[in-house]
Amino acid sequence: MKLDIIIPTLNEEESIINLYNEIDKELNDIKYNIIFVDDGSTDNTLNILKDLYNKDNKHIKVLSFSRNFGKDAAIHAGLIHSKAEYAVIIDADLQQHPRYVKQMLNYIEEHKEYDVVCMVNSYKNDNIINKIGKHFFYKIMRKASKQEYKEGASDFRLMKHTVVKSLISMNETNRFTKGLFSYVGYKTHYINYTPDKRLYGKSKFKLRKQISYAIDGILNFSTLPLRFASVIGGTISFASFIYFIVILIKTLVQGKDIPGYASLMSILLILGGLILFVLGIIGEYVSRTYIEIKNRPIYLIKEKIGYDEDIL
Repeated sequence: MKLDIIIPTLNEEESIINLYNEIDKELNDIKYNIIFVDDGSTDNTLNILKDLYNKDNKHIKVLSFSRNFGKDAAIHAGLIHSKAEYAVIIDADLQQHPRYVKQMLNYIEEHKEYDVVCMVNSYKNDNIINKIGKHFFYKIMRKASKQEYKEGASDFRLMKHTVVKSLISMNETNRFTKGLFSYVGYKTHYINYTPDKRLYGKSKFKLRKQISYAIDGILNFSTLPLRFASVIGGTISFASFIYFIVILIKTLVQGKDIPGYASLMSILLILGGLILFVLGIIGEYVSRTYIEIKNRPIYLIKEKIGYDEDIL
């Protein structure tokens, strides 16, 4: 098989049929499989995927999770089940249009020295707050993890099977796919693109999830927050020691001093807040370690469709 198209889906019943039709139109001269990974959809997505399989079992394969495990887990499942020469990851909402897949495939076929072709979001359709937030996210990630992150680089990328094997060899439960792409390396060509306007449904990647995703990325690929906590602790300890010396000298020279209530409470509140903040950072790392050592599966597949025998 030339190409596996990995599509994580979560409540995308309105776009699935149109996405399939666009793929069929754009890639009709290529041997391909579409691996739909249903990430615990609660709408009619799975039934539509089953209907598509019954209509076209030559191209369609479906993995259905027992519940929602997240997009990163869905990508991992799709990569594990990919056996083709190339694999491409694409969203189900048609903002990442299948017409770009042919462009990526042609480039990597013509330039054998490259292992990955990645689409880079131009952010033209984003508001100024999102643009600033994403810019700082990539800047922080580069500083914190000491890895190279291309600003705007998306999960929408095509890769050789050697890259797929490297990605699936890493089985950590707390997955940050952008970080894993950067970690494995490989020679990557970047193509700028502007996502199409979303025609169906609403985006599930709201601001709260974006912030949570950014925090996960920093914590999963850097120990800088722990170092930051250590610096804060050391600074406070040093300042406290200096303050102790000042109070001691002042008491010996001027006699007993009665501290003010306001200043005392201010110091206690500041120190208490900083201590809780540092403990929170440590707790985040401890909780991630706790989850990892349980060695639970990254996802659970309730149903496989199209895998009784591979059609190559």
